[in-house]
Amino acid sequence: MSTLGRGGTRRRVSPLTLRILAVNVLALVLLMAGLLYLGRYQDRLIQAETEALETEARIFASALGEGAVNRILTAPSPTGDEGGERFELAPELARPMIRRLAEATATRTRLYDIDGRMLSDSRVLVGSQGRIEIRELPSPPAGDPLSRAINDLYTRLIDVVPSREGLPVYREQPGEPNPDVERALGGEAAATVWRVDGAGGDPELLLTVAVPVQRYREVLGAVLLTRGGGEIDRAIRSVRFDILRVFAVALLVTVALSFYLAGTIARPIRRLAQAADRLRTSHGRHAEIPDLTRRGDEIGELSGVLREMTDALWTRMDAIERFAADVAHEIKNPLTSLRSAVETAGRVSDPRHRDRLMAIIADDVQRLDRLISDISNASRLDAELSRAEPEPVDIGLLLTMLAELRQTVAETVAETVAETVDEPVAAGGTGEAGPAPPRVVVDVPAGERLVVPGLEGRLTQLFQNLIDNALSFSPPGGLVRLTARRNGRSVTVVVSDQGPGIPEGKEEAIFDRFYTERPAGEKFGTHSGLGLSIVKQIVGAHNGSVFAQNRKISDGSINGADFVVTLPLL
Repeated sequence: MSTLGRGGTRRRVSPLTLRILAVNVLALVLLMAGLLYLGRYQDRLIQAETEALETEARIFASALGEGAVNRILTAPSPTGDEGGERFELAPELARPMIRRLAEATATRTRLYDIDGRMLSDSRVLVGSQGRIEIRELPSPPAGDPLSRAINDLYTRLIDVVPSREGLPVYREQPGEPNPDVERALGGEAAATVWRVDGAGGDPELLLTVAVPVQRYREVLGAVLLTRGGGEIDRAIRSVRFDILRVFAVALLVTVALSFYLAGTIARPIRRLAQAADRLRTSHGRHAEIPDLTRRGDEIGELSGVLREMTDALWTRMDAIERFAADVAHEIKNPLTSLRSAVETAGRVSDPRHRDRLMAIIADDVQRLDRLISDISNASRLDAELSRAEPEPVDIGLLLTMLAELRQTVAETVAETVAETVDEPVAAGGTGEAGPAPPRVVVDVPAGERLVVPGLEGRLTQLFQNLIDNALSFSPPGGLVRLTARRNGRSVTVVVSDQGPGIPEGKEEAIFDRFYTERPAGEKFGTHSGLGLSIVKQIVGAHNGSVFAQNRKISDGSINGADFVVTLPLL
């Protein structure tokens, strides 16, 4: 299994697969190591073996105290003490008894007198022809080379898990009594676990138990039983090998499940990464992100988010392409008019015609300036909406402020017009009153806070554009109404005018860039056609919606247009 790394290099195994495998196997190895330690299990085995050995030693001591003792009579002393009797161990009786008792067990039995001299040893046969010492020979190597290598490795580790370094080393020194024997000659039983060097220098256990040989509570000597720890080692080895077998099966299952888990995680992520890389390097739209949403997990969510992000990127690129094409088209019209006027002006000699051409050139330049300013504002709007942090904005206060501002401007214009009317015609006055401008009124529930999360400056621009649009279509003396109402978890704002309404079938097209549908008689080029497009863009950035509809009366005639904006409340 290979993966695509940085720079296009291929990896044989996914790093994520290796991490998953390492974590799972490490946990299993730690568990296996804890089970293989078996320290307490070994201690319990040693304790049980020591108790059994002590029981055997007490049986041997009781038998020797009864059947291997000589009764010795003592004569009266010159000081007047009466004579009596005493007992001592009889070697000639103890040797066959010890040999018979030791044959039934795998222990080495030795008998010591009260002075610490060894009287009998189960591994030494004494006869008329001399003495024979019995020694155990190491067993020949068994099994194939692999089995022997595994056993050798196990033997080297046995002193580490659990460690036997803390055990005393057993060494027999001629003429030096055994510490357990010394304690037994003092009247108490003693037991010790030793460490000895076995065949090949491998550490082995050795158990020794010494109990006093007594007759009528008189200590006559001590019997020492010695047994190797082979049974303990074999029991521990058997348990460890059973654990290792289970570990081997568990390891295989863990590795298989790890690769399966890595496959369900690493392989889909690798597919997503490769698809994203193809999407980055391809020149068309043939590459797409795999759809893994049916998984129902985090990787499925990642797939869905990547697909949505890719669609959003393509949509953004399409919008940029359309915007560039629309800008080129809109700028080309005044430029064509300018070129035609400039070319004609050089060939016209009539001053009146030249003045008209200069007026056309001035209008086209003003139109270009306004168009470029609006395009620049529209281009910066998207970046600002994506970077700025939203803050609470009270829609009721915002609409009220905008209505008051429009009313103040209307009153100022009306005063200026009135002053012009009052002046004589000879002084520059008109001599007649002009039409009254449309009024802006607000209908907001009293005492209700309609707060939305957003950018106050852009929300102000949104409603300013809608109010400007409504005022431009309203007749003189008409009414523009701003209505705000709570609608569940959102607020709905309706901007109503009394104009001619929206052409049939153009309710959605009016929000397109550079779309213009102006009232009759309005000077061409006064508007760039970006106002309602900016409204739609700002509403979308605030997770809201906007639409337009005609308002009709009972006879079916159009009585104006309504622009409905819905924004989520805070």
